[in-house]
Order: sequence, then structure tokens, then C-alpha cells
Amino acid sequence: MNCVKFQKELPGLDSQPWPGELGKRVYEKVSVQAWKLWEERMKMILNEYRLMPWQKEAQELIGKQMEEFFFGEGAALPPGFVPQQAK
Repeated sequence: MNCVKFQKELPGLDSQPWPGELGKRVYEKVSVQAWKLWEERMKMILNEYRLMPWQKEAQELIGKQMEEFFFGEGAALPPGFVPQQAK
């Protein structure tokens, strides 16, 4: 599949990772590699705002942030981007 974040062919996700239309778009357009980047961003957002993932407000904020991360303006990474390796 052609990943919307990396702008190249990469393996896709095994299942829809989020409910609704957004989850469907993510499943169809986002690679496993890009989803891993998002998971790191999501942890940071949850911690920064001190949110609990099961709260409705948290889910709404995460949904908005996810949409922007994958499909917002400037969402595609520059060509040749290499994620920073965890220490």
C-alpha cells in the first residue's frame, strides 16, 4: 500500500486501529511504520494533557490529532526521513 505519511509502498496494518471513518482511512492509507510513529506521538499527547485513553474527551482529542498527523496539511514526511532510534 502507498503510505500517506512516507509517500511510498510499505506494509499496511493488519486491522482497523480506530473506530469509524477515520479508522477506515487510517487502515487504507497508513503503513505499520507510520502507525508506530503515531503511537509515540499519541503517548506524548496523553501524557502532556494528562488524559486517560478511555475518556470521551481524550478520544475526541486523539482523533483530531490523528487526523492532522496523517491527513492534515504537511502530514507527509520529507523524502528520506529516518525515524530517530529509541535508546
